[in-house]
Amino acid sequence: MKIETDILVIGAGPVGLFTVFEAGLLGLKCTLIDNLDKVGGQCSELYPEKPIYDIPGVPSQTAQEHVEALVEQIKPFDYDLHLSQRVESIESISVSDDITTWLVRTNEGIECTTKNIFIAAGAGSFEPRRPPNIEDPDRFLGKGVSYAVKSVDLYKDKNLFIFGGGDSALDWTVELAKTAKSVSLIHRRDQFRGAQHTEAQMRELVKSGEVNLLTPYQIEEINGDDKVDGVTLKNFDTKESVTHEADELLFLFGLNKKLGPILEWELELESKKISVNTEDFQTNRDGIFAVGDINDYPGKLDLILCGFHETTLAVQKAYQRIFPGERVPFGYTTSNTKLQRKLGVAE
Repeated sequence: MKIETDILVIGAGPVGLFTVFEAGLLGLKCTLIDNLDKVGGQCSELYPEKPIYDIPGVPSQTAQEHVEALVEQIKPFDYDLHLSQRVESIESISVSDDITTWLVRTNEGIECTTKNIFIAAGAGSFEPRRPPNIEDPDRFLGKGVSYAVKSVDLYKDKNLFIFGGGDSALDWTVELAKTAKSVSLIHRRDQFRGAQHTEAQMRELVKSGEVNLLTPYQIEEINGDDKVDGVTLKNFDTKESVTHEADELLFLFGLNKKLGPILEWELELESKKISVNTEDFQTNRDGIFAVGDINDYPGKLDLILCGFHETTLAVQKAYQRIFPGERVPFGYTTSNTKLQRKLGVAE
């Protein structure tokens, strides 16, 4: 399949989806490619029911609700979506007036010609880190072992053990305390890497007896035959072991990030992230942009709202590359009646 598009977006997570909106405001067409079988990136794949609190004007929504809102927002605009495909190669095929045109190929045979490539691949390809010193924990996948929360209902009336010390472990401890029969949070030390506000909530739940905090412990053994029925923990200080009844074990040790083919695209990297400038978020290669968690620059924060800012400015530059010398038709959506009709909000 051969495609021509104004902007090719690699990654259909929140920032990739919002790129369609910003491009649509300028009359540009996007083509999105993602190796997952659905849109939403990590929000849909790893924590669809996790609450998000830092989207401006939205006090709270789940990650999946956020993705669905973005999909609804881009409905008025022209875009193509190709899922379960991986971009394999990027090749420069022409340069005109110092503007490069790219040919992008996927593992499923798509060939896309474009002047603008937006890499919005989040952390790249990823897989959850497994618990250390446990042989083949995946044998219990779907039988008491999980590496992400895909349904809160799974933990209803269950004895749940959560392992980890970062934001995800704290967030889900607080959230699942409302649903599970019991929640135990296990960490190797009584210090956490997550948000102070969430840690304070967790400790209040510990005081009230709604959460059992076990530190300094690490997992020693998963107990059970066909499914998990218990867990053995080892105390870091005393080296003593203790066994607890358990129905569900949730391991939140973070992700192993893999950039995959991105490593072969001659892009400047910094700590497994793509270096960009902060004027238009282009990489060291003309017409290749990186937006969202995949990029790196001084002061970078891995927040969805920062990715929205980055791709908004990058789309402005993409327009200039397609129409050199023309003024970017910037305008406020609140005063553009033609655009409001397109969005279905004008009277």
